[in-house]
Amino acid sequence: MNVQRLASVLARVRHVLLDFDGPVCSVFDGFPAREVALELLAQMPVRLDSWAGETDPLALLRRIGDERPDLATAADDCLSALEVEAVLRARPTDGGAAFVESCRKSGRLVWMVSNNATAAITRYLTDHGLDSYVSGSFGRVRGQPASMKPSPRLLDDAMHAADAKPEECIFIGDAVRDVEAAHAAGMSAIGYANKPGKAESLTAAGALGVVTSMEALAKAALLNQP
Repeated sequence: MNVQRLASVLARVRHVLLDFDGPVCSVFDGFPAREVALELLAQMPVRLDSWAGETDPLALLRRIGDERPDLATAADDCLSALEVEAVLRARPTDGGAAFVESCRKSGRLVWMVSNNATAAITRYLTDHGLDSYVSGSFGRVRGQPASMKPSPRLLDDAMHAADAKPEECIFIGDAVRDVEAAHAAGMSAIGYANKPGKAESLTAAGALGVVTSMEALAKAALLNQP
């Protein structure tokens, strides 16, 4: 999707709901996801050695919620602390900060909506001087892994806080589950394809458009104001 087309899509948008890991930064770039998952298992009060092959800490948290709900809150608290540690070494996404700033300059409000912990999102935004550009952050609900996307729960919470209607919003994320969550919340989604093959999967999921550069979104946001 070119900049002019993006600008036309964003023209009606007053509220940008933005995923965190991917569009803004690579959370586990300096503290790899596999290491985080292993550390999460190591800190559990019971041994879960058979789950050691799970390399995605968020998928591991979801599995704990499904199969050991008694451990869900403890696991969430542990993972939240690990994510805060991870964002200290996270790699900023090229154009991610510029897009957040462009949204605010163009009169749009930005709401972070992520499966990551709110504490980690807040720490990253503060450390990188972006907290004043973001109206609110909605990470997964503590102890409730089912609140994570593709559930629309977090998007619904953000819309409620914004007192916004779905047609005034758009969600930008880099995963099929982001598009699914947006549709479940009644809004359109733009996919950010930051890896090979994502453009096709995001398009197939029904993304209104797909970009491979956050810089393009930053430029588009300044072309049209709602």
